[in-house]
Amino acid sequence: MKKVAILTNGGDAPGLNAVIRAIVKTAQTHGIECYGYIEGYRGLLFNDYVKLDPNSNASGILHQGGTIIGTSNNTNVFHYKVVKEDGSVEYQDLSDKCVENIRNAGFDCIFTLGGDGTQKSSRDFCLKGINCIGVPKTIDNDVAHTETTFGYNTAVNVAMEALDRLHTTATSHHRVLTLEVMGRYAGWIALESAIAGGADVALIPEIPYDIHKVVEKIEQRKAAGKEFSIVVVSEGAKPKDGELSIKKVLDDGAGLDNIRLGGAGEIVAEKIEKLTGMVTRNTVLGYVQRGGTPTAFDRVLSTKYGVKAMELAMQGIFKVLVTYKGGEMGYVDLDEVVGKDAKVGAASSKNRTISMEDDLVKVARELGICLGD
Repeated sequence: MKKVAILTNGGDAPGLNAVIRAIVKTAQTHGIECYGYIEGYRGLLFNDYVKLDPNSNASGILHQGGTIIGTSNNTNVFHYKVVKEDGSVEYQDLSDKCVENIRNAGFDCIFTLGGDGTQKSSRDFCLKGINCIGVPKTIDNDVAHTETTFGYNTAVNVAMEALDRLHTTATSHHRVLTLEVMGRYAGWIALESAIAGGADVALIPEIPYDIHKVVEKIEQRKAAGKEFSIVVVSEGAKPKDGELSIKKVLDDGAGLDNIRLGGAGEIVAEKIEKLTGMVTRNTVLGYVQRGGTPTAFDRVLSTKYGVKAMELAMQGIFKVLVTYKGGEMGYVDLDEVVGKDAKVGAASSKNRTISMEDDLVKVARELGICLGD
């Protein structure tokens, strides 16, 4: 093991730089050169990388949000969108070019920091003979086989702080305030922030909601003298017999999540106001959740992920995802994470969602938080 490279792909998340720093510093300890591909898989395709030095460009980054080497969430090199001279669009498999770039650069291992789509491509490169090790990155906390992804704790804390602030306005004006949070098709952020922030209702993708159950909860609070309510809405929440709230559908190609969710919170707010007559306002946290300084928990977790990834590389253990379970770092074969279908370039669908037996669900119900069912 002489040279390794890191790429960060997909949406940014607090803790990315902490993982990079941990890999670089561990590599330095063992005399291994470390490089970073610029803008994720895009950098891999265009052979754009820089050397990462723990004494210069990779120094002082532990507390920084984002990623010092950039990221891309619309690049699938196995099904890459190419616009031809006549304006027509063609999708090409350019992964062999990436393999050639890696081999010419002499990299012994590629660390792929990203979510399910990133790890699907990582597994696919392993099938082409490239040594890859995945590190799970997503504030949505929905990567299979790992209990907590870095960035999630920070996102929940941001949502909790927002709920604390919304409470003061809701009580002052006797209003219902809804807060739309990220999470895609998993309700981890919505449910945990609702518990931490003292919300009255939490609507998550795993439980299609009945708006009348939500209204019933609000009316019960009003009858008890509480003339305000706080409702947390996951962006992937949908009504019973209804559809997801889709803002737009992109054309970035197969193997990518082309659906952009949005509007779930506003829909819930409008329905509540119509059915209760109470003034209801919606707040969308959006990118605030995944930007900025990571919490202490995420800094430590990210560092653990980075050190473990480098240790696995030195042990010659590849085609795996670093995992965190029961307080212990481990790893699992990438096939178990993204599915054993050998077809390359297709999107992964093995997201980790909330089970109805999860402690968070039980706690929410015991506290009287309405889950819309």
